[in-house]
Amino acid sequence: MSKKSKAVVLLSGGLDSTTVLAMARAQDYDLYALSFRYGQRHLVELESAKKVAEQMSVTEHVIAEIDLRLFGGSALTAEIEVPKHDSVADLSSGIPVTYVPARNTIFLSFALAWAEVLGASDIFIGVNALDYSGYPDCRPEYIEAFERMSDLATKAGVEGHQKLKIHTPLIEMTKAQIVQQGLALGVDYALTSSCYAPDEKGYPCGACDSCLLRAKGFAETGITDPLLTSESSSL
Repeated sequence: MSKKSKAVVLLSGGLDSTTVLAMARAQDYDLYALSFRYGQRHLVELESAKKVAEQMSVTEHVIAEIDLRLFGGSALTAEIEVPKHDSVADLSSGIPVTYVPARNTIFLSFALAWAEVLGASDIFIGVNALDYSGYPDCRPEYIEAFERMSDLATKAGVEGHQKLKIHTPLIEMTKAQIVQQGLALGVDYALTSSCYAPDEKGYPCGACDSCLLRAKGFAETGITDPLLTSESSSL
């Protein structure tokens, strides 16, 4: 029996990253999940990440500790109000205040470091360029540039032991297609958390960018989001 290839999967605990983890599992990778406690206001996502990692039987789940509140600059890491809207149509076309400066660059750098230690050449990330909130570090050209840089930045890359591939299986999918893909792979979306401004019990607000995009995805599939329970009836 051939040995499985190792892959580092960035796992926030949200809908997209959980779907990506399921997709990597379906491709028979040996899974190493990487999450971050980075000073985000929606810490409940880490509890979801733990549950998802356990349910999908990853080989190892690491939660890295960094504090992006030192810099702020985002509604997720500073005392800036998370915008709320009535519908997806109300979302602005510009880069929203929930953008965290350089977040994916930081996260991918950690993933690159762990991949080099593991002898892995594959990193999975749930960026999306269609139904997304306008973040610049979710675009295909950014991912391609980081991939090129990675081969110049590591001992493994310079010595030819590693040619990094950053997998972005969701990048051209709508939220509805992502939900459908996850359900086909047996994802339990009740374990996930997408909200940027959950209440003290962790229930989603239903009005932030992330909640609205998630709702759009489930609505377009004709399936009820399992997070819409009686306990979160305000959605």
